[in-house]
Amino acid sequence: MKLKILVGTMTSTADYVAQAIQMDCADVVEEIEVHLMDGLDISVFDEDALYLICSSTYGSGDVPDNARQLYDSLDSQPKYLGHVRYGVIALGDRTYLNTFAFGGKKFDERLQGLGAQRIGDVWCHDASAGTMPEELATAWCREWLALALAPATTTA
Repeated sequence: MKLKILVGTMTSTADYVAQAIQMDCADVVEEIEVHLMDGLDISVFDEDALYLICSSTYGSGDVPDNARQLYDSLDSQPKYLGHVRYGVIALGDRTYLNTFAFGGKKFDERLQGLGAQRIGDVWCHDASAGTMPEELATAWCREWLALALAPATTTA
């Protein structure tokens, strides 16, 4: 299974997080691709892959500028994304409590609205906590990948 990490960032922090995951989790998944969201649209979800949205939050709870086209295409070119399995890393600052981590949370809301299946909870990092997002995100991602790649169980 391929993991595609889609990165929305203004200051490169989300990109650093994605690159750390790419290096740290290479033993867990066959292939990991990191893509900045620049120029992407909803068709990025056409590939059979596991997706990880890694997005910072900008301004008043907005998605980063480089993520705007992809985010807007989820409304302007809507299609059913029931085949998409994804996770979300949402970066933010709790100093802005009313919009904390909204960049990633907004992607989550739109993807669920199109039928995509989120695996696990949205993971949020607080920039004001003084912790390194790369370290915490890679630990979270290893657990998330174990959940995402676990064989589906059926109930009788």
